[in-house]
Amino acid sequence: MTDVQWLKKNPQIPQIIGVAMLAWALVPANPYGYYILLRIVLCGIFVFLAIKAHELKQVGWVWVLAITAIVYNPIVRVHLNRDIWSVVNVATIGLLIATVFVLREKTT
Repeated sequence: MTDVQWLKKNPQIPQIIGVAMLAWALVPANPYGYYILLRIVLCGIFVFLAIKAHELKQVGWVWVLAITAIVYNPIVRVHLNRDIWSVVNVATIGLLIATVFVLREKTT
């Protein structure tokens, strides 16, 4: 089974990875390198989800997901304090959970 086939059978895997990493990011003892990794992974997940939303013609979700990818991008970083990032991370967990339901392929 190729990677693409595996992902099609388990379409919520990117969201699960993102939620797990964001939940772990709420632990204050994480090293700085973890947050760099978090940005790289989340940016990739949100770009992937924005493309998926575009394929499903969910234009509003394309914008939301693209903006979220920009917030988490590792190159031009958004600088916030730890407390604000915690709130953003919790909101992002909710966003990822919502995409599990919104970005489902229609089966007819």
